[in-house]
Amino acid sequence: MIRSMTGYGRDEETVDGRYIIVEIKSVNHRYFEFSSRITRGYSFLDEKLKAYLQNRISRGKIDCFVSIETLEDADVQVLVNHPLAAGYLNALKEIGEKYGIPNDVTVSTLAKYSDIFTIHKAPDDEDAIWDGARQVTDRALDRLLQMRENEGERLKEDILQRADKIISIVGKIEERSPQTVAEYQQKLQERLNEMLKDSSFDEQRVLTEAAIFADKVAVAEETVRLRSHFDQLRMMLDSSEAVGRKLDFLVQEMNREANTIGSKACDAQIAYMVVDIKAEIEKIREQIQNIE
Repeated sequence: MIRSMTGYGRDEETVDGRYIIVEIKSVNHRYFEFSSRITRGYSFLDEKLKAYLQNRISRGKIDCFVSIETLEDADVQVLVNHPLAAGYLNALKEIGEKYGIPNDVTVSTLAKYSDIFTIHKAPDDEDAIWDGARQVTDRALDRLLQMRENEGERLKEDILQRADKIISIVGKIEERSPQTVAEYQQKLQERLNEMLKDSSFDEQRVLTEAAIFADKVAVAEETVRLRSHFDQLRMMLDSSEAVGRKLDFLVQEMNREANTIGSKACDAQIAYMVVDIKAEIEKIREQIQNIE
């Protein structure tokens, strides 16, 4: 089953006293590109998330948002640098005495000097945090992949409809191509008859000219290759692998065959049909840009 590169998934859960939210978005990109926004203090999750997502997503620009809120009381200690506090207190007293300022120093006054205090927090258990984040990420990722698969099915349906339309046009070209040779031969005979009038004309020359023309405008090889390319297209669209790049190359080959048919066409009807083919191939190419 093919997958689009566009998707979104979100999940949330409280795990081990932490409320975790994970959002994942993906859009078209030639390669796998990952960026994240993670709650401060949990940046160690970045590389783990990247590796985890890349294991299940091969292409696309991935944006991952992770919010972690601690709900339980954390094991936090506030340590006081008493020598530094005494230094601030003595300095303030000295200033008051020197300039005759009333000494109204309070604890609130000292609290303004943040370097007196050191906040000590027990180290987080990174493995436990990752285990919780991974559980939430896994469900968000499942939702994103489901959206990508649903969109992929819609892309596949549209591409196959266009492929059928192109093959139908190819069949018309195959029917029309021999007719152009017969029409050319008839016109050639009429021109020679007019030129020679009552004189006998060289019938062999007419046949030779017609054969040269037929070889020049023959598109059988190109139409056979086009049909083969569309057989490959259908096989790739049924593949469970990431085939976006292969499809892109295949569409280039289709376009090359269509251009060759167009350059050989000495017939207005075939020329118009080639224009229709190229228009449909371009629409297929646009759709393929979003396939993983």
